[in-house]
Amino acid sequence: MYKRILTIQDVSCVGQCSLTVALPILSACGLETAVIPSAVLSTHTAGFSGYTFRDLTEDMPAILAQWEKENLTFDSIYTGYLGSTEQIDYVKAIADSRLKQGGKLIVDPAMADNGKLYPAFDQAYVDAMKTLCAKADVLLPNITEACFLTDFEYKETYDEAYILDLCKALFALSGKEIVLTGVGYEAGATGVVTFDGADMRYYKHRKIANGCHGTGDVYASAFVGALESDQSLYNAAKTAADYTLRCIEYTQGDESHWYGVKFEPVLKELIEML
Repeated sequence: MYKRILTIQDVSCVGQCSLTVALPILSACGLETAVIPSAVLSTHTAGFSGYTFRDLTEDMPAILAQWEKENLTFDSIYTGYLGSTEQIDYVKAIADSRLKQGGKLIVDPAMADNGKLYPAFDQAYVDAMKTLCAKADVLLPNITEACFLTDFEYKETYDEAYILDLCKALFALSGKEIVLTGVGYEAGATGVVTFDGADMRYYKHRKIANGCHGTGDVYASAFVGALESDQSLYNAAKTAADYTLRCIEYTQGDESHWYGVKFEPVLKELIEML
């Protein structure tokens, strides 16, 4: 089956994140990939200065109206960074209108990390994101985002019981499948957890201390590509973790490439994993 996927997130023209990562990765997975850019930035915001920013919120209703006229629909919708509560409302409307029956809404609630919200966001945004996550068929947060979504206390050190309780709380929010990223029970290791309401499975892999910007977007895009290539939830989570780690490894040692990961040369390995 030739699937058409819609991804909604921002475009950083330089920086290997968001749509400039999602579009090539999903396409490499054999998926027709449509996009709605939520904003356009000249570069991403981590380490660059003087970047330009254009908000595209006002374009979303017109895009939806034209798609409704043309009767364009999607097998799955994958959301990343959204810039405002208004955009969240538009995304919900797009999913209600354009997602095929039986299609998946995959939500990466990209809003926080390391125990803190990103600077642009506040509690009102968290509350709005909860309403989008409640509609998700697959929810893809990191631990910080999971805590904000569930009102859990954020912990830097934790055990399996804490992660299980957090997954159960996420499941109570969406009632569907959960992939929790950045889970590490010991030094030098990290991994991902999948939870379907009954079984929690953990995939551990090596942690590279000097991480790279944009790896969350690489992971989420590879996960969606693997899942839509008919891998199971756990196998898709594992494939995406292995691919993201390879991207970081391929980039290590090149100090000039500080702004992202060299994911493109490793795409052939992702295709082989599928």
